Amino acid sequence: MTQDLEMKDRSTPSNSVSTPVPSTLHHLKEIASLIETGSYSKEVRRIARAVRLTIQLRRKLTASIISSFLDHVLTPGSEAHAKLSAYLPKEDDHEMEVDAATSAIQATSAIQTPAKHLLPELEIYSYLLVLLFLIDQKRYNEAKACSSASVAWLKNVNRRTVDVIASRLYFYYSYSYELTGDLAEIRGNLLALHRIATLRHDELGQETLLNLLLRNYLHYNLYDQAEKLRSKAPRFEAHSNQQFCRYLFYLGKIRTIQLEYTDAKESLLQAARKAPVAARGFRIQCNKWAVIVRLLLGEIPERTVFMQKGMENALRPYFELTNAVRIGDLELFRNIADKFATTFNADGTHNLIVRLRHNVIRTGLRNISISYSRISLADVARKLRLNSASPVADAESIVSKAIRDGAIDATLDHANGWMVSKETGDIYSTNEPQLAFNSRIAFCLNMHNEAVRALRFPPNTHKEKESAEKRRERQQQEQELAKHIAEEDDDDF
Repeated sequence: MTQDLEMKDRSTPSNSVSTPVPSTLHHLKEIASLIETGSYSKEVRRIARAVRLTIQLRRKLTASIISSFLDHVLTPGSEAHAKLSAYLPKEDDHEMEVDAATSAIQATSAIQTPAKHLLPELEIYSYLLVLLFLIDQKRYNEAKACSSASVAWLKNVNRRTVDVIASRLYFYYSYSYELTGDLAEIRGNLLALHRIATLRHDELGQETLLNLLLRNYLHYNLYDQAEKLRSKAPRFEAHSNQQFCRYLFYLGKIRTIQLEYTDAKESLLQAARKAPVAARGFRIQCNKWAVIVRLLLGEIPERTVFMQKGMENALRPYFELTNAVRIGDLELFRNIADKFATTFNADGTHNLIVRLRHNVIRTGLRNISISYSRISLADVARKLRLNSASPVADAESIVSKAIRDGAIDATLDHANGWMVSKETGDIYSTNEPQLAFNSRIAFCLNMHNEAVRALRFPPNTHKEKESAEKRRERQQQEQELAKHIAEEDDDDF
């Protein structure tokens, strides 16, 4: 019975509708024709659309499909064809049986049709396709070789229609080296590529390469060099929302290390808001850093921050840390820092958590000041759980500094060893409510201004009316773009 089923399965024609190979190959050929049209008409939006469609087909790519596609767009026997085919693994017997009819048809068409002049866009797109396949198959050494060859080839090509594909190749070039732990090797090459992109006025390439360089520096904790590069690099209007989100995230990390917590908070929260919903890993990282920064500012994040869909488990250590800071319990803070030390080290936030110890002590001291009108320094040391050689002297020093900084409204009686709290006044008689409303209004106005600046209008809208065919094409592209953003995998982040 099993043999009969196998015979029936093998007798099924290879061009059946249910076979996924011709379907995916057909889509790739359509993408190639779209790139060809965009190259001849110099329409970058068509190239960008082709890249978006490729990302949707990424999970369906196999060695046989890519090999057939290379035979279709590249001249068999050419240098590019031989080089890219060498990166692909050999097909097994099952794939050869499935693709037998397809290969025969392609061979016949290749004999009948003369080879076309190869466009640079199609050749570099072939590199991107092979590189995506190698990374997904975890063949990282071959991916490094393929990405290095593509980047070396890109240095000699100066076409605006190549910029969109080139920016993707730059990202996967850095990503392949990062996966093998060799990120420091390509730093000089990335700087050279950024200089070339600047001279060619390739703004999308500059944007991508600047983020890759910042990621490279931050990976090795070179924050000063990252800030020097960021401050001197040319800035312009963002072309890619993804790249702008990454830039805001890296800027927030740099500002945090430089103790500029207010600017860091704004950048990190903006990056988390602008990131696509599917980029869950990126949004988790933004929220982790934003929580630490808000705690360092003396703020307590809302519970809803930790209860976002799909982030509860990842943000659990930071939720417990926030609870310890809110209570002002130094012993609980130490236990949580020790319990989740591995997680904090992996996230790169352990050094920031060490800074939080002072905030925990100050919060606990503020709670004591509110609860007691007069309390001895020995009791303050006991409630703060200061386990030092001279806890009373440490408590006296901490209270003195808190009074000087304005954290608590109290006086210190050195003769009797007491902390005397002043009576709490009406907060609405101060300027604090006004400052709170002012900060909220400024936040809303800033968000409105960013939304207005982010509006995009088709060129020459006021000069010519849009035909029905162009309108349908534009609406189709907008639907594809919206679907791509909604379903986009977060591996790019």
